[in-house]
Amino acid sequence: MSKIKSFFQCQSCGYTSPKWLGKCPDCGAWNSLVEEKKEAITRQSSIVTHLGKSEARSLNSITGESMLRTSTGLKELDRVLGGGVVPGSVTLIGGDPGIGKSTLLLQAIYGLSKKTGKVLYISGEESPEQIKIRSERLSINSDEIILLSETSLESIVNTASKLSPKTMVVDSIQTVYTEELVSAPGSVSQVRDCAAKLMLFAKRSDIPVFIAGHVTKEGAIAGPRVLEHIVDTVLYFEGDRGHSYRILRTVKNRFGSTNEIGIFEMSDSGLIQVENPSELFLLERPLNVSGSTVVASLEGTRPVMVELQSLVSQTNFGMPRRTTIGVDFNRVNLLIAVLEKRAGLHLGGMDIFVNVVGGLRIIEPAVDLGIITTIASSLRDKPVDPGIFVFGEAGLSGEIRAVTQAEVRIKEASKIGFKRAVMPMGNAEKLKDNLGLEITGVKNVEDCLEAVLT
Repeated sequence: MSKIKSFFQCQSCGYTSPKWLGKCPDCGAWNSLVEEKKEAITRQSSIVTHLGKSEARSLNSITGESMLRTSTGLKELDRVLGGGVVPGSVTLIGGDPGIGKSTLLLQAIYGLSKKTGKVLYISGEESPEQIKIRSERLSINSDEIILLSETSLESIVNTASKLSPKTMVVDSIQTVYTEELVSAPGSVSQVRDCAAKLMLFAKRSDIPVFIAGHVTKEGAIAGPRVLEHIVDTVLYFEGDRGHSYRILRTVKNRFGSTNEIGIFEMSDSGLIQVENPSELFLLERPLNVSGSTVVASLEGTRPVMVELQSLVSQTNFGMPRRTTIGVDFNRVNLLIAVLEKRAGLHLGGMDIFVNVVGGLRIIEPAVDLGIITTIASSLRDKPVDPGIFVFGEAGLSGEIRAVTQAEVRIKEASKIGFKRAVMPMGNAEKLKDNLGLEITGVKNVEDCLEAVLT
């Protein structure tokens, strides 16, 4: 008889303890330790036995033909994957409930089925009839897409081994369980072990596997953090329910660059690719209104022109409010302090609100100049010329530092019709081609405000 061990495991980080604790010592989460039971199994895993052992091979005997990428038919998805789907890769897609993960996966496997053949779609949350209703809405009709409603990992692997599909989708990992563990589906042990065995299956069979994952209230993938380390690629599906735009962001990619984004628009017929996001984000931009500035941002290798808006007003309370949407809160506070100290603006008694229009989240420091410009514009009630765009990083001493890929940003702005660029002096001096734009290089915050707001 195998012994069953009982322990308490944190559902946020995976920390284990022999007794219950109110607060996790590792991640600090409260009431996150749940009792789990694990059966001490001495025999080898049935899945490992079924797949067999791998053999050692010399580096020169491995050819690159087996690593050829396959396009999904969605250019935006191929972009974040690094050019397409790699055989034997495991991709984790996370996002809020109802944001469109299942819709994206169904559209992706439809494109793959046209090029590679049979695709296996495993759903632990929906019946085949429910998936059929969605496919009719998306105008997807294919005999190469095989549907399976199953939650047992052993049954999933056995079915996949018999069918030998070219691609496999598991929706979602929190519903799948392995019979070798006593704990409930969705627990840390189940999620970690199921993901590891799916990874092993993908590597041994050269079948690419897509995994859908739930997210927590904080926006991270539900389950242990080690789940993101197991898989090859981690994609986050971001978006706001108030906007129709959906952003697919690469967090980890062993086969391509990170911080790439793909932009989609949710419609009645599914997700529509947005190939020119700059025009989309600037479509309803107000002209000659204070507190509005256009910034040339760079997401991975893609330049995106986005609008930053701010509202600066006298506070009615003792403590002024600072609210940011789409940009880092601490970064905005730092730039407010730079404006007060280096540019002489009085912002201590002002409520300041900063927003990135369109629901986009920008993390690169090149938007510092845009944040500074839009706050100063709202404070002085002076609009920025609609033909001007800015980019640059600001230092604590008020200097404007050069950023990367200046020519790519200028090229994107010239396509839309901008006439003048305000950028760091370091970038302006090294610029080879201004593409017909008027270039203004600035060295510090005061020079920037003088160039834009006069």
